[in-house]
Amino acid sequence: MKLTVFGATGGIGRELVGQALEAGHEVTAVVRDPARLAVTGAGLEVVRSALTDPEELRGAVRGRDAVLSGLGPRSRKDAGVATQLTRTVLAAMEAEGVRRLLVVSAGPVGPAPVGDGPLDRAVRGLVSAILKDVYADLRAMEAELAGSATDWTSVRPPRLQDKPLTGRYRTLVGGFPPKGRFIARADVAHAMLSMIDSRETLKQGVGVAY
Repeated sequence: MKLTVFGATGGIGRELVGQALEAGHEVTAVVRDPARLAVTGAGLEVVRSALTDPEELRGAVRGRDAVLSGLGPRSRKDAGVATQLTRTVLAAMEAEGVRRLLVVSAGPVGPAPVGDGPLDRAVRGLVSAILKDVYADLRAMEAELAGSATDWTSVRPPRLQDKPLTGRYRTLVGGFPPKGRFIARADVAHAMLSMIDSRETLKQGVGVAY
């Protein structure tokens, strides 16, 4: 497949690019600073962009089978960037008639897991309070997706870890796996790539966790 990855220098973005190349896909990585992208490969094209102008991005998404985005706030001070940057990506995709889009959101943005115990509820509430601006940004991003013409999927992980790919995790369309507290960035990327052709996940939030 021909894929475009936004946020390719982030933890999940790098994994998306690397795993997609290993699987034999052609990948266009859109980055602000190409020097920060350590991934290389014969099927890789790197496009530099500040992600502010949809017209500038049209060539990066034109003719692609799917677009994958690891864009999002790196900290509370970055709250707002997910909505802003995703809006730009959506405009470019809609201008080019590209429909499939998978993005990274967060577990607390979706419904609470069924059967959560008091500890899980307490931790979830505390994290949501601390990161309320970040989650508000991600909810606004998902609202942009819902109002778009794309066949979107929002992948919602819990706390992220820098650990090796396992390929063993749980997913739940429209919900979140019970007691799912952690997942590696590599496995989030793996899940996103595996969902590209999944009709079940179209226009859905999907919880993913160990």
